[in-house]
Amino acid sequence: MGNWPYIIAALGFLAAAALLLRKPVRSWRERREAQRARSEFRRHREVLEAKFFDLAAASGKPRGLRWIDCDWLEAVTFARDRQTGLLTAFVAVNIRFEAIEGGDMEDVAAVGNIRDAAAVFHYEHGAWGTGGRALFNMNPADAIARLGAQFEPVPQCQ
Repeated sequence: MGNWPYIIAALGFLAAAALLLRKPVRSWRERREAQRARSEFRRHREVLEAKFFDLAAASGKPRGLRWIDCDWLEAVTFARDRQTGLLTAFVAVNIRFEAIEGGDMEDVAAVGNIRDAAAVFHYEHGAWGTGGRALFNMNPADAIARLGAQFEPVPQCQ
């Protein structure tokens, strides 16, 4: 019976240490994941861009327009979803459309204008993917600013 006080004290110490280290360990894991994700994004960027274009062009959005081309820019901003912790990349892109023959947009002069957008990519289970979603009329920094309630920027230097 003489060892129980030591065992209880050791368990209390371990519980306190776990509570104190929880936040720094989580922060370290998030930084490490972000570094790995950035590296993977750079490595697979061309494939991701092609997948984005295919999915976006097949989406039927914007209605009455056909996707012609995406001019990918260098600007990429990474952010983390505040609730889920999911990493997201916003990539600057210029998109060109043409009107679908017989559609509502056929006589609209602005159809041929190049559109600025932020293409959205997500890092989940160690791999990047996309749903082909574009946030029009904003660059990556604007996207994070406008979606600040949902996303927090991931610092560049880690």
